[in-house]
Amino acid sequence: MPRKKISTTVYITPEQAERLKLLHDRTRVPVAEYIRQGIDLVLEQYRGALPGQLSLDDLGRREREG
Repeated sequence: MPRKKISTTVYITPEQAERLKLLHDRTRVPVAEYIRQGIDLVLEQYRGALPGQLSLDDLGRREREG
């Protein structure tokens, strides 16, 4: 079952819009899906800055980096 989505507005550059349109034209994947995937990548990259419980992997990574 598809997950519920929330409508929002994002502002992108004309170059970003053109490249996303070209990608969509070639793959038929909706531009919104690429934007959601990009958001997921950023959230994963900065997950340590988000509140919440750390996993054991996160704890081990912090000990190695710290």
